[in-house]
This record gives sequence, C-alpha cells and structure tokens, in this order.
Amino acid sequence: MSLELITIIVLLIMFVIGSALPINIGIMGFVAAFVVGSLISGMKVDDIFQAFPGNLFILLAGVTYLFALVQNNGTIDLITRWGLRLVKGNLGLIPWVMFILSALLASVGTSAIAVVSIIAPIALRLAFQYNIKPLLMGILVVTGATAGSFSPLNIFGLIVNNVMESKDLPHSPGLLFVNTFAFCAVVAILVFIIFGGLRLLKNSAAAKAAQVEIAATVADNTLSKKEGFTLYKGVTLAGIVILLVLALGFDVNMGFAAFMVALALALMAPKKQAEVLGRMPWSVILMVTGIVTYVGVMEKIGAIDYMTELIASVNNPMIAALAASYIGGIVSAFASTTGFLAAIIPLVAPILQDPTISSIGVISMISVASSIVDLSPFSTNGALLLANAQGMNERVFFRQLLLVSAVVVALGPGLAWLVFVLIA
Repeated sequence: MSLELITIIVLLIMFVIGSALPINIGIMGFVAAFVVGSLISGMKVDDIFQAFPGNLFILLAGVTYLFALVQNNGTIDLITRWGLRLVKGNLGLIPWVMFILSALLASVGTSAIAVVSIIAPIALRLAFQYNIKPLLMGILVVTGATAGSFSPLNIFGLIVNNVMESKDLPHSPGLLFVNTFAFCAVVAILVFIIFGGLRLLKNSAAAKAAQVEIAATVADNTLSKKEGFTLYKGVTLAGIVILLVLALGFDVNMGFAAFMVALALALMAPKKQAEVLGRMPWSVILMVTGIVTYVGVMEKIGAIDYMTELIASVNNPMIAALAASYIGGIVSAFASTTGFLAAIIPLVAPILQDPTISSIGVISMISVASSIVDLSPFSTNGALLLANAQGMNERVFFRQLLLVSAVVVALGPGLAWLVFVLIA
C-alpha cells in the first residue's frame, strides 16, 4: 500500500472515530501528523511545524475572542430581544423571527453552535406554548444559523476563504455568503410551507390572543432579565462595524483586526473580561488547526497530488463535483462540518481549477452540502434541538429529525450541485 493512500485512510479513520466517540478530531490530527509524518514517512519535526496554520489560528482566535466578548457583555442578548419584539403577536412570524435572529447572529461572527445554543431554547419554548410544530421551529433555527455561517466574519466563512486564498484559488467571500444565504432561505421557505407555516400566518385570532402571552414569555426569559442598551453595548456594535471596515475596506488581516477591536473593548471594561477566554470555542480552534496541520503533512507527503490525479482522472468535472457534493453531505451529517470544510477544499482543487466550471459555484456547492445537513440528530446542532424540545417525546422528535435529515442528505447535495454548478 502506498504512503499516499495510507495518509488518506488515516484521514477517513479520524472522521469515523470523531463521529463515533467524543474525541476532538484536531487532537487526532496533530497525533496523526506526527506519526504519519515523522515516524512513517521520515519527515523532520520542523517540517511538521511548518504545516501548522499560524495565519488561520490568528484568524480563528481573534474573531472568536471578539465575539466571546460580545456575547459576554450582553450585546448578543440585546440583539436577540430586539428581534423578539418584532413578532407583535403574529404566530406565523415567530419561526421567521427565529430564522432571522439566527442568521443575524451567525452573520456577525457567532458560531452556528453558539447561535443554536442561544436561540433554540427560546424558539422551542415558544413552539410548545403556541402549538407550533417543534420540527418547523427547530429546522428554521438551524437553517438560519447555517445561512449566516458563511459570512466573512463567521468561522465557516473564515475557513473556506482562508483555504481558498492559501491555495491561490479564485474566490469571492461576498458571493459565497450571498449564495449560501439564498440557498438556505429557499430551504427555509419550503420547510415553512411543508410543515404548515401558512396556516399559522392565517391564524389571526390566535395570534391576537397570543400577543400578551408572548410578551410575558419574553419578560420571563433569562435574556430579558439582563440590562438593556448601554453605552458599552453601543460601542461594541460600533466595534463590529469597525472590524468590517478594517478587514473588508482596508484589507487589514481579519484576525489581528479582531484582536485590536476586542482589546479596545476589554480595556473599556477590564473587570468584565474574566469569563471571555472561557467562552471561546477552543475545541473548534483545536479541531480546525489539527486537521489543517495533518492536511499540510499530507500535502508534503504527496497525498494531495495523489488525490488530485484521481479527481482529475474523472473526465467529466460535473460528475466529479456531484460526487464531492454528496461526500460533503454524507460525512458532515455524522462528523464535524468545520473540520470537514478544512480538509475537503484542498482535495477538490482540480475541480476548482478547471476553467470549464465556476470555482465559486463549486465552493458554494460544497459549503451548502456540508452544512445544510447540520440538523442531523448526530450533529451538535441537532442534539441541541433534541435537548430543548418541549411537550413531546424525545424519541419521537429524534425520529422526526432523523427522517428529515435523511431527506436533506438525499436531496440537498444534488440540489446544491444543480443550482451552483449545473445551472450556474
């Protein structure tokens, strides 16, 4: 068996173990990088260190530190409450407010898991109180979080854009965000119609009766018990705008720009910073950097070139893209979407470099196919929905999520391929 094939098999084994056991796949990535790189292939340890993505680490650490601070000082809660007030008693609007809130929070940098952790308890409580199908509410929360996850500020968008840039592949952060957001919005509309959302919009009598109850629910929620708008929160919102201006307008490194804004906010209220570092998704940062380090070792060994030749041997780039889309959907339904995105992009470089096919279309396809399945009960977001379901048997809700996930895995990647590659 060739060394290149061994490295690929090890990568697959890592994803299988990571999906079956609560072991951080990034740790496996670091260990595999040393074992395969140093002990098997004879690489020097210094060469392995060179595979560590220092730029990506600064990027992820800077952005997640800033938005851990934003969440810690209550600005995220403030945005959430503003959104809830938009309901005004209309039951049919509640799922859409949850969708928009989730998308907004993800768009400004909050990780999808954090978004679902914040919104799912509120959304599913409202679903129980006002007889809205929890499956409808839960799917719109996760889909909304996915819709915003490929913004230039979010971890998903950061990873995809960073890997594309590091490989000198043509890409457009703005177009990636627009494509994935539009796709998720269409999926949300279909889900809303299929699960009876239109009947909720027509239920005006119940909506008026529920208006007072919704206000009471918001008042009782822990989010509403925190202080409202303050000068510090206003400065925090301004800081997010400044970050966007620095990174997108002046081409300042996003990670360092985030650290600059976060440090300024921290110096304004130093006594409130004790919990910020603990809120950072260190497991995600470790997972991504570990996987990317191993992929870097694979590249030095020649495994990427090996996979490139295999994919290039498929004469039809459209068929190769379709296969990549379904690989993304199936693997991400059980494994980490974040880690998979970091690993898959270098492997599909031949498709992205093919002049007969749109690289931004292919990367949009892979991004959508790999993330739209995150409502699977085997994923963190799906598990969060299960944990917060009220008024129904957990096993019943599990089977419903599993069935919907199976349909999404079967149809989602193909639809993404059709929209972004075949038609585009």
